[in-house]
Amino acid sequence: MAYLSITALFILTALAEIFGCYLVYMWWQHNGSVWLLGPAALSLAAFAWLLTLHPAASGRIYAAYAGVYLVTALAWLGLVDGQNLKVSDWLGGGLALLGALIIASGWE
Repeated sequence: MAYLSITALFILTALAEIFGCYLVYMWWQHNGSVWLLGPAALSLAAFAWLLTLHPAASGRIYAAYAGVYLVTALAWLGLVDGQNLKVSDWLGGGLALLGALIIASGWE
């Protein structure tokens, strides 16, 4: 059960990071309203705060988080950006998750 709650926290953390960066991207690259920067800042602050809630040393957290972030970013690519995922995306995402699980299995 602990892995499930940690994974949910990782996904929430990744969504906060991706959403905040996406809003800045929409403002900068697509001439979005400057008002996008307020929610972007809040989302990125939430991302930083969520990282503090993880149960291991920061280096291990960031390493394992990277795998979950990668898969969440690929899901964003498909669901928000409307891109079809390629076999290489699925394979890379699976390997990243496997790496995250291996790192997380060493937490005490």
